[in-house]
Amino acid sequence: MQTESEQRQMTSLLPAQLSREARNTGIPFDLAAVVRWRVNRSAVERQAAALPVRRRLTGAWRIAWLLRAVTWVDLTTLAGDDTPDAVRQLCARARQPLRLDLLEALDATGLGIRVAAVCVYPRLVPVALEALAGAPIAVATVAAGFPAGQTTLADRVHEVESAVRLGAHEVDVVIARALVLNEEWRVLYEELRALKQAAGPAWLKVILATGELGSLTHVARASEVALQAGADFLKTSTGKEAVNATLPAGLVMARVIREFAARTGQVVGLKPAGGIRTAQQALDWLVLVKEELGERWLHADRFRLGASTLLDDLERHLAHERTGLAASFPSMPHARPA
Repeated sequence: MQTESEQRQMTSLLPAQLSREARNTGIPFDLAAVVRWRVNRSAVERQAAALPVRRRLTGAWRIAWLLRAVTWVDLTTLAGDDTPDAVRQLCARARQPLRLDLLEALDATGLGIRVAAVCVYPRLVPVALEALAGAPIAVATVAAGFPAGQTTLADRVHEVESAVRLGAHEVDVVIARALVLNEEWRVLYEELRALKQAAGPAWLKVILATGELGSLTHVARASEVALQAGADFLKTSTGKEAVNATLPAGLVMARVIREFAARTGQVVGLKPAGGIRTAQQALDWLVLVKEELGERWLHADRFRLGASTLLDDLERHLAHERTGLAASFPSMPHARPA
């Protein structure tokens, strides 16, 4: 059993789910603010490599951070053979991401441990909404020519509007990478403003596909444009690229978010996604957010982990932390890799 002190530590680290503070309304396009971003890749890579060793989490604190990681997961299935039954199973896992016997062993049954959101293809949004009725779990979907962003702007706007009509709380849209590679920053801004308007009441999460942008300077400038256009979240990747979420790209995005908040007062979330499969990877990202953005971002409305298989490893590590033994639990329904 946990001591009273350990319980207080764990409870204090758990966020209020989906508090949904004021959204980013965006600002007029400012080219000077875009092109002033220049990134030294080697310096950023050194800084990113040092992040995981800055904080050594042990004991009750490590358990608390692993539990907190669960509450930041966007549990995702974006497979071509997704079915309504598969999504219902995904939503059941979202409601109860950890086994009850493990939560009892951790004295965590009363902490409301559940994921932040479920992300599915648009046609399955109504299924997810029904399966999650009454739970404080958002339903997210993808749109705007996902994953390549190669359709016309009219088609992308229509996709976003359709997703919102279906009831999606959050819409993850992908940018047209060619606009970044060609440095057509005003066009990118105008396209994202159109998608922001189409999203209406839904949160707009802008996917940069950082592995396809050519340089970290492009990552920084694309981040700045997305923030100016009104992105509520910046997301690293679709999960479909050859290179997905990396700490150097995340570090650059976090610094642009921090500077934008200081300059405008508008707070934008960060969502690494793609290839995040282990508890240690999740903790690395939590350290990055803690170090670069601070406590203000350590809530589900400002930080997410896009993942399909991460929960299983978080569960294994929580069991190990509590018992000191590597535990093997029966498999539970979960999302398939995107």
